[in-house]
Amino acid sequence: MKVAAVIDRGRGAPIVLIPGIQGRWEWMLPAVEALSASHRVLSFSLHEADTEDLFQGFLNRLLDRAGLSAATLVGVSLGGVIAARYAARQPARVTSLVLASAPSPRWEPDRRQTGYLRRPLLSAPSFALDAVSRLMPEVIAAHDTWPGRLEFLVRHLGHAVRFPASPSRMAAWVRAWKAEDLAADFARITAPTLVITGEAHLDRVVAQASTLEYLTLISGARHVILPHTGHIGLMSKPDAFAKLVGTFIDEIAKLKEPKEIAVIEGASHLFEGRTPEVGEALEDLLGDLD
Repeated sequence: MKVAAVIDRGRGAPIVLIPGIQGRWEWMLPAVEALSASHRVLSFSLHEADTEDLFQGFLNRLLDRAGLSAATLVGVSLGGVIAARYAARQPARVTSLVLASAPSPRWEPDRRQTGYLRRPLLSAPSFALDAVSRLMPEVIAAHDTWPGRLEFLVRHLGHAVRFPASPSRMAAWVRAWKAEDLAADFARITAPTLVITGEAHLDRVVAQASTLEYLTLISGARHVILPHTGHIGLMSKPDAFAKLVGTFIDEIAKLKEPKEIAVIEGASHLFEGRTPEVGEALEDLLGDLD
């Protein structure tokens, strides 16, 4: 059994940040830096864990190694599936749960994606080109000027080149996920849960509708949209992402009875109900993000 090499930055309430299908924490560096300004952030690369151990055991060892009895899990895309599975199986170790653009456990690969999974190495060039074309509308929306867009692209592509993803491992992780029946598990999640998506027309990687299925799978889960983003808001708008996550974590920690938070209809009333002062704080924050 491996113990993943962990990066550990910042001070405050602990967050475990779980990367998406590309598996590299380095790609999420802007979010790590933004979150660690006010919280203790731990992250790792998925390839450092055994595939068969991906959905539970290595997170136990990660928390133990960090001296933590529990933490907030922030899962991005496939990392959201991993985080939700762990929250269902180890509720005492998850103080709150954030799922960012995570695919539903009921997600099924389409014909193109099935081809990628069957021939990951041969499909790598077309997969990469497809990913760039899907992300460009979001990059344009997230940054107002072409110099800003080019700066983001150079930085992001630099991380991708320095810390390359493994197509064969990516395919193995998806196969491991699809071998499990996770939907029933997720109904057992008790941790306060925030579901973050980008705008529906900008996320061309995971359909927003797929992520929103968590609102029916997890009792009391709430949803908020990170404006002017699609699938990679934690990288294209890291400060806004960190404010949203940090406010959720900090205010949940203040609630003595978090299960009594009212389920809401829309992000601007995220904490409305028993604690109006929390709702006002989130309304102010979401107004700033707009």
